[in-house]
Amino acid sequence: MQPFLLLLLASFLLPPAAASAEESSGCWPKACGGLNITYPFWLEEPGRPPCGPPSFQLKCNSSGAFLTKSVYQAYQVLSIFPNNNSFHVVDHNLPLATGCPAPTMNISLLSPAFVFSKTNKELLFLGKCTGSPPAESAGFHSLPCDNSSFVRLGDGRNFSSHGIQGGIPPGCLFTVVPFLGSPDGNGDDYITSMKNGLLVEWKAVPDDCPNCMASGGECRYYGDTGTKFACDCSGDKCVCGVGGGSLLVACFFFVWHKRKRRKQARAPNGFMRSESSMQSYSKDLELGGSPHIFTYEELEEATDGFSDSRELGDGGFGTVYKGKLRDGRVVAVKRLYKNNYKRVEQFINEVDILSRLLHQNLVILYGCTSRSSRDLMLVYEFIPNGTVADHLHGSRASERGLTWPLRMNIAIETAEALAYLHAVEIIHRDVKTNNILLDNSFHVKVADFGLSRLCPPEVTHVSTVPQGTPGYVDPVYHQCYKLTEKSDVYSFGVVLVELISSKPAVDMSRSHSDINLANMALNRIQNHEIDQLVDPELGYETDDETKKLIDLVAELAFQCLQLERDSRPSMKEIVEALNCIKNGDSPENKTDRSSSSPKEGAHLLTNSIQYSPDTVIHRFHSQSTTHSVASNASG
Repeated sequence: MQPFLLLLLASFLLPPAAASAEESSGCWPKACGGLNITYPFWLEEPGRPPCGPPSFQLKCNSSGAFLTKSVYQAYQVLSIFPNNNSFHVVDHNLPLATGCPAPTMNISLLSPAFVFSKTNKELLFLGKCTGSPPAESAGFHSLPCDNSSFVRLGDGRNFSSHGIQGGIPPGCLFTVVPFLGSPDGNGDDYITSMKNGLLVEWKAVPDDCPNCMASGGECRYYGDTGTKFACDCSGDKCVCGVGGGSLLVACFFFVWHKRKRRKQARAPNGFMRSESSMQSYSKDLELGGSPHIFTYEELEEATDGFSDSRELGDGGFGTVYKGKLRDGRVVAVKRLYKNNYKRVEQFINEVDILSRLLHQNLVILYGCTSRSSRDLMLVYEFIPNGTVADHLHGSRASERGLTWPLRMNIAIETAEALAYLHAVEIIHRDVKTNNILLDNSFHVKVADFGLSRLCPPEVTHVSTVPQGTPGYVDPVYHQCYKLTEKSDVYSFGVVLVELISSKPAVDMSRSHSDINLANMALNRIQNHEIDQLVDPELGYETDDETKKLIDLVAELAFQCLQLERDSRPSMKEIVEALNCIKNGDSPENKTDRSSSSPKEGAHLLTNSIQYSPDTVIHRFHSQSTTHSVASNASG
């Protein structure tokens, strides 16, 4: 149809008088306390289908309205400003009641729909510093209640460690908190400023809900992720006749315009955008601050042409090289195998999400190459002290540097990192001691998080067997091909056993029933033979207090390794249990992080941990779960 005919047709199909969106929808208006909830935000209500995109879902309780898709659901929305596409939020994860908070994680609103407003300022915390304190000239000031922690007023460089003037001193963990308010130059009144919360903005919502409501329809969201939109015009909901024709023409125009742009954009090599538009897209990403786009040439130079002498490791996703960027940063460059990605645009979008993850126990993802690059590569911070596997049973095992207190800290910090990932709906999928790195102060940096997001669905299985590393694969994942957060919990249980025993997850030199470490641990713990499992260097036989702690950690590992997924604790429960074990706290003395984040699975902590009954043991053999994945172990 010619364009002028479409315009002529459209001139006869005038839109109806717009009905009030609030009057025409059961989704709005809604209120939670003093908050007026307006589109695109919507209130979770039992029995009602979603009223908006998942990122904007709110849960109302006696304390207020909280974002459900956020860390521990502890982000309270105080005000919504629809005219400015922004909202005011307070993070109740921050320990503001202590008078001297040392945040353990950065504020992270992971939805791609949200960005931090430039109206915010930021506070930079350095914690657990074991080396030389940062120079005062760099703007850091010692916290009055902790001689190993420091604070400074930030300089607004994308909330990332390499944007901090003066850098991060060795042996310090960093946290960055955006906030509204104006502390003095030293940040001395930072507690008051942090209590003010922060301003968050949202990007355009990719649906037509306002027009749907204006026509009398109901907005509906469906699909596995709840992001697919439809306008429900069943019954007599929508204005018919003229209004229906107007929507039909609008739809026709949309399809026609989309097809035209697709034809114009299609390049001979099969990519949907031209080289110039790719470069423009990359620049847009850099201007947004996340992720940073590296050129192939830049990374080739940093790694001496991907020299074999720079190779750090090789695994199922790609080869890792040590490199040094032109700005002096030492990095780890992961060069992904070409058969591990097909949707390049999806790759860029996922890196955009992962590069916003900031937790003191996650390796920082600095960025990636662009879609037009010869190879897709990821650029991480370099962690110098090897992996936990190296120190337990690898090249550094002879150093005997991992005492039991250090192992407890490694367990806790790894659990905190995984709990953070699960809170923002990311499953690691390859939790193992080779992916737990250690800095020079033996603090944990979990690597390869989110690789399951970066690879397309068709490569999650190899030869019909789930991808993973032998000895760590969740048996239920193997049987049902269904990956959940509890799959990470199972793998973490294997890590706990490694920390107790210093043995590798799989060892063909062990007896048949003990080749798989998880199987060995279940048998030893079940039969009250933990002494046959524990590394004799840990003092299990000579120190009663150490024996007690190891017994409790072994029982926690036993629960993580249960075949029935519902019997396994969540990572959040594991963090709480490990802290209880380390501190000797009685569970009844522990309190919730916030009123908005009720403790889940309190049974794990409210009952004293005892040896599991003989009837709950589940045996499985390594041959049945991992024999086809050995060649695809992640590095």
